[in-house]
Amino acid sequence: MVRTPIALVGAGVIARTHIDRLAHSDGAVLAAIADPAPGARAVAEAAGVPCFADHREMLERVRPAGVIVATPNALHVPVALDCLARSIPVLVEKPVADTVEDARRLVEAQAASGVPVLVGHHRRHNPIVQRARALVQEGRLGRLVAVHAQATFLKPDAYFDVAWRREPGGGPVLINLIHDIDLLRFLAGEVEDVISATSSAVRGFAVEDTAAAVLRFAGGALGTVLASDAAVSPWCWDFCAGEQPQYPRQAVQSHYLSGTEGSLSLPDLALWRYAGERSWHAEMTLEQTVVHAADPYTRQLAHFRALIEGDAAEPLCSAEDGLRTLAATRAVLAAAA
Repeated sequence: MVRTPIALVGAGVIARTHIDRLAHSDGAVLAAIADPAPGARAVAEAAGVPCFADHREMLERVRPAGVIVATPNALHVPVALDCLARSIPVLVEKPVADTVEDARRLVEAQAASGVPVLVGHHRRHNPIVQRARALVQEGRLGRLVAVHAQATFLKPDAYFDVAWRREPGGGPVLINLIHDIDLLRFLAGEVEDVISATSSAVRGFAVEDTAAAVLRFAGGALGTVLASDAAVSPWCWDFCAGEQPQYPRQAVQSHYLSGTEGSLSLPDLALWRYAGERSWHAEMTLEQTVVHAADPYTRQLAHFRALIEGDAAEPLCSAEDGLRTLAATRAVLAAAA
């Protein structure tokens, strides 16, 4: 098999995940890395690929079939636009942009060019999430009335040695809760209204350490989301779903969807329904799906390659999807302010 050459812009923490998945891919191969940071060259040397300080030089000299954009958030759109101008498909890490306005620029550029843009909300590629979406769309829960997502965990003190993590924009809303909002959008539909509150009472930094919000969805369902990176707690997707081995897996749930015909918890995919009469006096039944385990980053990479090669028609998370998730997440901070 001829492997699809994919370049990487950015050599930070999330870039290492992409490098690892490319190294183990049967269908794609890392072609080059672009990053002006001093440590980038060592990362590229370890991966056995050339390193460039300027991503535009890399695009001209290497001419990859696709590019993964894993830069700081403010650079996502400028780098992606440079790729689209050369008709190169891009996988843009979440959030799709630093601001809603920049995200809209990317949506417009993608529509004008027709070049695929995939946004890296990797949870959508998890078989657990895809099975949950199927159950909702099949009507097994009836009409959704309430959903809840919780992301409460403790970040170590050393995490905050990096200055931007103590400033607005570096907190659990835009770093962590954005994943849960995207997951709820994927399952429950568009977010229409947000009310929220944030707190920095634990650490006293300029950035929030805790946030709570109520979301109203287009179909009428209400949702609650709760995030904190200052709590000793197992109730977050990263701990529950076992997607990343650096976190010890916990046998608890973090997401709940309730409808007129049944309710579903995640990630265990436990579906609760009435077998006969729907009444709080009647017995409920439990049906549980056990899906095959699969790494969502590996599946995301395979989907990106399929988009590049023309084997997939639509991205699972488009630029427009990334824009809508970013807008809803930004609304949590705006409503709290």
